[in-house]
Amino acid sequence: MTAIPSFTGDANPYGGGDPYADYRTADFPFTQYADLADRRLGAGVIAANDEFFAQRENLLVPEPAEFDPEHFGHKGKIMDGWETRRRRGASADHPWPTAEDHDWALVRLGAPGVIRGIVVDTAHFRGNYPQAVSVEGTCVPGSPSPEELLGDDVKWTTLVPRTAVGGHAANGFAVAAEQCFTHLRVNQHPDGGIARLRVHGEVVPDPAWLEALGTFDVVALENGGRAEDASNLFYSPASNTIQPGRSRKMDDGWETRRRRDRGHDWIRYRLAAQSQVRALEIDTAYLKGNSAGWASVSVKDGEDGDWQEILPRTRLQPDTNHRFVLQAPAVGTHARVDIFPDGGISRLRLFGSLTQEGTSRLAARHQELGG
Repeated sequence: MTAIPSFTGDANPYGGGDPYADYRTADFPFTQYADLADRRLGAGVIAANDEFFAQRENLLVPEPAEFDPEHFGHKGKIMDGWETRRRRGASADHPWPTAEDHDWALVRLGAPGVIRGIVVDTAHFRGNYPQAVSVEGTCVPGSPSPEELLGDDVKWTTLVPRTAVGGHAANGFAVAAEQCFTHLRVNQHPDGGIARLRVHGEVVPDPAWLEALGTFDVVALENGGRAEDASNLFYSPASNTIQPGRSRKMDDGWETRRRRDRGHDWIRYRLAAQSQVRALEIDTAYLKGNSAGWASVSVKDGEDGDWQEILPRTRLQPDTNHRFVLQAPAVGTHARVDIFPDGGISRLRLFGSLTQEGTSRLAARHQELGG
């Protein structure tokens, strides 16, 4: 584990105005990976030992934490995060919590995966953030209950050892554990509040599940697809285009800035494994005056393969789902969508099935990672 960088210590008391004006953050290299704790993937905070001041579910809200200095309730200041009560010692002679005292929350990841980095965000927690945090992970198949996860037979792996954190800051930690995880245990020592939790990594799909599905979306994030690179990420991340479900609003897709040259924009993807693609969808839902004018789709087999166009440059309509059936299956490990000249799409779907080679490689990786 490596903290990049460290924001230990108090933030300044809120002085009015923009509550994010003195917020401390950095560009963490692992944020290129998808958030495995995204509720759109099915993530949830399934239990916590204490949530007296603020509910545990706030940890996974996709939007940044909000702060209203005048918002109070019957239990005190209402915070947009997970906040526990102040811990106390055992007696008047020992009023302080012990070194081992801590609060915890159990998080179910939206998809099993390899974790590359974790952000513990204490936005707006200035004098009430934890002194330190730690994070553990485990891999338990099925849908275990909190009681089952807390059982003595479940093995937890330390992903972030007990580390001092800062208030009103995005505390980032790179993770090097090369194995698959399904659940996290987030600990705050000894108590306090955390606004948001982000868990960046790579989805590791179950090969048996994909084989049972037969035909599925081979580029979908939940099935192990990944947006590797894009020409422009000005308004929204490219990974939005492979999220589950249809887009629900304009910023739930991918939109580029306006071009003032003769170029065009694109996204490159890695598929779940080598696949046969037989049909595709390009959706421009909620992109009305800013959808891409035209789009083409290509695939290639292997890192050094040549790009093969499977959908020639085609006119797109705003706020519309476009469906195309290929005349012949196209085999590939990577895909690319090019839009002309700029604008956006909300979703890309590539429907097909794994090849024998793709199934074998995916199964070997799944076993290697302990999935």
